[in-house]
Amino acid sequence: MKLGIIADTHDNVPMVKKAVEFFNDAEVDLVVHAGDYVSPFSLKPFFSLESDFLGVWGNNDGDKIALQKMAQGKIENSPCIETYDQKKILIGHHFETLEALIASQQFYLIIYGHSHKAEIRNEGKTLVVNPGECGGWVEGKSTIAVVDLETQKAEIIELT
Repeated sequence: MKLGIIADTHDNVPMVKKAVEFFNDAEVDLVVHAGDYVSPFSLKPFFSLESDFLGVWGNNDGDKIALQKMAQGKIENSPCIETYDQKKILIGHHFETLEALIASQQFYLIIYGHSHKAEIRNEGKTLVVNPGECGGWVEGKSTIAVVDLETQKAEIIELT
């Protein structure tokens, strides 16, 4: 199973469209958004996804009622624990206790955002992925990630 990972889109609709195009071309099975959509209109490009979608709330999401309606109920509270291919995945926007969660070795994959800094770490049995910021407002780069659950490999992709 291949996951597309995105976070911190912050209303940058043109970059979200590029991310959706990339995920469709890469034939990901699921796109996971680690929060900070901001406004409901910024979710419209996700309607073009050829895969399923799951997201969690960030700290900068405005009208959560309208966002949830636009997302058709596919935004969960953070943190969210899911299982895919019998692999336990922790999805959140920001973890105060990230190092302790990693050290617990309870999760095959931990996905988070918030810092706007792309990161991939293999820590024992746990793969840690922050796709960076798709919005590109803070770091000046729009990045996403792809994770192969079978091989536990991840890649950061810079959108241009």
